[in-house]
Amino acid sequence: MVTPAPGQAAALEADPARPCCPPLSSAPVTAEIAAEFGLAFKALGDPVRLRLLSMIVAADGGEVCVCELTPGFEQSAPTISHHLRLLREAGLVTSQRRGTWVYYRAVPARLAALTGLLAGMAGD
Repeated sequence: MVTPAPGQAAALEADPARPCCPPLSSAPVTAEIAAEFGLAFKALGDPVRLRLLSMIVAADGGEVCVCELTPGFEQSAPTISHHLRLLREAGLVTSQRRGTWVYYRAVPARLAALTGLLAGMAGD
């Protein structure tokens, strides 16, 4: 069973071809959008969570077992699980339990929305 995080359902149902909101360079974002995306950017502000997301996105087949993620860190398994929960709550990953293991996948629509929000800020 895939477990979406609270508030993630809208991101999963959104049309990935349609941006969620205008880029920051075109107009200020609303308080609601800032709160929603602030959670995702806050999750990515931690080096462990950024590495975890990178490992999930780069995994063959687009998903990875927690048993493959944990050995890459000095932190304990419960700490890695905590970081993965925060990524899930931010809507950046989904999880699916298979027997005793949990598998993680990135949410492409959510990552595209973050990218779209930052589009144009570099002045290109």
